[in-house]
Amino acid sequence: MRILILAAALTFTALVRAGDFGPHSVAPAAHAFHIGDLQAWTLADAQFVIPNDAKTFGLDADPDTVAEVLKAADVPSDRITLAVDALLVREGKLLLLFDTGLGTAQHGVLQKSLQLAGAAAEDVTDVLITHPHEDHIGGLVKAGGKPAFSEARVWMTKAAWEALQKQSPGIARVIIAQVRTFEPGAKVMEGIRAVPYAGHTPGHSGYEIGSGQAKLLDIGDLAHSSVVSLAKPEWSVEFDEDKAVAKATRMAGLKVLARSRQRIFAPHFPFPGIGRVVVQEYAYAWKPEAP
Repeated sequence: MRILILAAALTFTALVRAGDFGPHSVAPAAHAFHIGDLQAWTLADAQFVIPNDAKTFGLDADPDTVAEVLKAADVPSDRITLAVDALLVREGKLLLLFDTGLGTAQHGVLQKSLQLAGAAAEDVTDVLITHPHEDHIGGLVKAGGKPAFSEARVWMTKAAWEALQKQSPGIARVIIAQVRTFEPGAKVMEGIRAVPYAGHTPGHSGYEIGSGQAKLLDIGDLAHSSVVSLAKPEWSVEFDEDKAVAKATRMAGLKVLARSRQRIFAPHFPFPGIGRVVVQEYAYAWKPEAP
């Protein structure tokens, strides 16, 4: 009987651990900070927990090698945890939202986090999309198939819009009247410049937000994990559609960020995702700002 109970307990533990992977809800949160004279917030939406099985991170390695990198950073070695966050910036009469998270159907709490920043969905004047993966565009549509940000223009590169229409036609139909496109590297509006990061998806773009001499760079998915992506930028990532190009872009981009000490927002790094990339031995590490 004792053996049966132990076996059942072990089976239950395995099921719980398996169920840990995938998207998860998080507590709503809004972290306030400034970019020069601009008021800004990072908004919590959800969290992804990915198994360390060399099917997503470390495609050029193996789980044991990835585990060594995770252990060195003093984080669990059987999984890679990614935040799913968004950025909100108030610029005069404009309220700019950078990406929209997964949406409520996939455990997203962005709308509640928006409320903690003292705003409502109808206050958002512009939504700027880095790329059309679900964890960045899922929140564009609310329950009932209506636009979640009905008063906003929705900005993305022309290539990203073409990809979104193919990959997520349901979302595309809902937001088509709101969409505005631009070319890679364009000045989207005053104080906002697109920064092309090739390879992850067609038209993948970061955004540089400026106020006077102060700047913040939303890196989109240039790097996913604050541990693995920085310690081993040369490893391929399953999320990248053109892995060779994305790898080259990541390595070059991180080199520039570490040299410049540019302040960045990384939507998949631990909340609130504001900080800098620094050199560490033969690679890079994440230096978050104090919350």
